[in-house]
Amino acid sequence: MTKKLTVTSIQKAKNERPLTMITAYDALFAKLFDPIADMILVGDSLNMSFAGKPDTLSATLEQMIYHTQAVCQGAPNSFIIADMPFGTYTTNDKALENAIKVFQQSAADAVKIEGGEAKAAMITHLVDNGIAVCGHIGLLPQSVRSEGGYKVKGKDETQARQLIRDAQAIEKAGAFCIVIEGVKADVATKVAQDISVPLIGIGAGSGVDGQVLVFSDMLGLFEDFTPKFVKKYLDGATLVKDAVLHYKTEVESRAFPDEMHTY
Repeated sequence: MTKKLTVTSIQKAKNERPLTMITAYDALFAKLFDPIADMILVGDSLNMSFAGKPDTLSATLEQMIYHTQAVCQGAPNSFIIADMPFGTYTTNDKALENAIKVFQQSAADAVKIEGGEAKAAMITHLVDNGIAVCGHIGLLPQSVRSEGGYKVKGKDETQARQLIRDAQAIEKAGAFCIVIEGVKADVATKVAQDISVPLIGIGAGSGVDGQVLVFSDMLGLFEDFTPKFVKKYLDGATLVKDAVLHYKTEVESRAFPDEMHTY
């Protein structure tokens, strides 16, 4: 990718080519992803994979801004989306106040908000005030406690119809793209067909307009558990541990540092 995407070019990708989104939380990995991914999401998933917490709910706005600053520093040519963490958008005015902080204190191109029809007016309020918004429907990680766990959506006709209404409502409100998570593949495909903005799937099959994965999952760095929808493209944890073990062995045998690595 040679030219940074914009809200307009992302929208134009609909029905033209699938979009690739990946998470990043620091400048190091963001720099690696910068020339490859279409969009980088600074997800509140960092609370689990980066901070070791059981869910995303305790992530703060200050943490999200800090990590977004780092990602923007490492990936100046990527379209960067910052998650709005739990509790930062309970009202329209609070959402705008906090989204403004994200935009003023980082170079993020957009924010992401979880929720469907109920968040439509909020999205309109943000967009009307210059904030680009990516929606998020289906399984909502910030609602895991109120819903009693991570539950796949779209299992019946009522849920399927609601997902379509959710997507259409937040598209109409001004969202330039939407993430759909943990939804039956056939339902997600139908949702993608019923809206005119890109629908980015995670655990939602291949019939959508793009995919997003947490980088530590797809690189095999996170070992605690692997969701069904995650494909590991690298056995990262084993590679890292083997490298550190090799380092330790050479330190203990005084093989490192050798003459090449000594002043």
